Amino acid sequence: MLMAIVTSQTVLQLVVDSTVSHISSIDSTHQIQCSSLSTIVARRIKESFTTVLTKFHAGYFRVSLSLGGQALLWKTLIGPTDNKSTFRLALHTFHPRAFTLLWSFALVTLVLLSILYLLRCLFYFKMVKDEFLHDVGVNYLFAPSISWLLLLQSAPFFCFNNPYSYVVLWLVFAVPIVVLDVKIYGQWFTKGKKILSAIANRTSHLSVIANLVGAQAAANMGWNESAICFFSVGMVHYLVLFVTLYQRFSGTDLLPTMLRPALFLYFAAPSMASLAWQSIAGSFDTASKMLFFLSLFLFMSLVLRPTLFKRSMRRFNVAWWAFSFPLSVLALASMEYAEEVKSDAANLLMLLLLTSSVIVSVGLIIFTLLNTHILVLPHNSDPISSLPTLRSNSTTTASV
Repeated sequence: MLMAIVTSQTVLQLVVDSTVSHISSIDSTHQIQCSSLSTIVARRIKESFTTVLTKFHAGYFRVSLSLGGQALLWKTLIGPTDNKSTFRLALHTFHPRAFTLLWSFALVTLVLLSILYLLRCLFYFKMVKDEFLHDVGVNYLFAPSISWLLLLQSAPFFCFNNPYSYVVLWLVFAVPIVVLDVKIYGQWFTKGKKILSAIANRTSHLSVIANLVGAQAAANMGWNESAICFFSVGMVHYLVLFVTLYQRFSGTDLLPTMLRPALFLYFAAPSMASLAWQSIAGSFDTASKMLFFLSLFLFMSLVLRPTLFKRSMRRFNVAWWAFSFPLSVLALASMEYAEEVKSDAANLLMLLLLTSSVIVSVGLIIFTLLNTHILVLPHNSDPISSLPTLRSNSTTTASV
């Protein structure tokens, strides 16, 4: 009897020890699996983060540029007006909260893009340096400053009676423009491989637009001397650039088909110039009208040739956003023109351009949301960073 009890206790002890050992083994296996899963997740996150930063470039600021242009357009539309046309008065009833929502969306987009680019500068400075030395990529480095200046001018909560915050922000966003001006314009008239006739391309208009936006923002806070300075620098180089591109010197403006939407920058520059001069002069005078008519002529010259953009529209990419900003500033210029002349023809033109601008912008937002994978493009599809230097590419890239 005693032996049976001892034997039972021994068996029970063995069963308990086996059970505890099995449970410990399961716990250890579970911990290893969790650790392995955490390692895999962390690795995937790191790989995704690395991919985004390596494929991201300043060309993505086309999005914030377009949204900033729309924000400025709609702030002007709901502002004070002397135009008593039915259409203008109807637009004037646009609810301020809707505009604030649009401006906030543009701000959030710009902040996210800026954070990504700052991280790229921090972790992949060599890529940023390569972009800075690239004939196309360097022009898009103006886009962040232009975007911030547009949002600064259209901000719904800034008051010009307390200009200190506006002045500080204007200086922060204008200084990079001056630095890039010295770099780009300086090399245009000095001897070397980067003279204008060798590297000019349609994205070079962004350097001009940056100076004009800076001039408009300076004029809005009463700094007319600074505004005239920025305006003169931008317009002088615009004339040189326009003539260079118009004459199509050998080796200039040789860009891939996917960047053909950047052709719209041809009329964005004079449109912005008309608005900048209106801010400086205080009215949409003859000079502003001349610039507006020039931009309108260039716009018609492009839209009457839709086949020019057929190949670039086969597959969606971020370069499509180059359509939106020029249309926004042209619509804004047409609105100021209609405000000045107060004619039915001018109001009809404003309606057509405004409608086109809104449709294009909304369409691009929808296409971008449906194709979010474009934020991490394969290297060979990247619209800017995959481009070789234009000089070395002049014999292989088709002229557009």
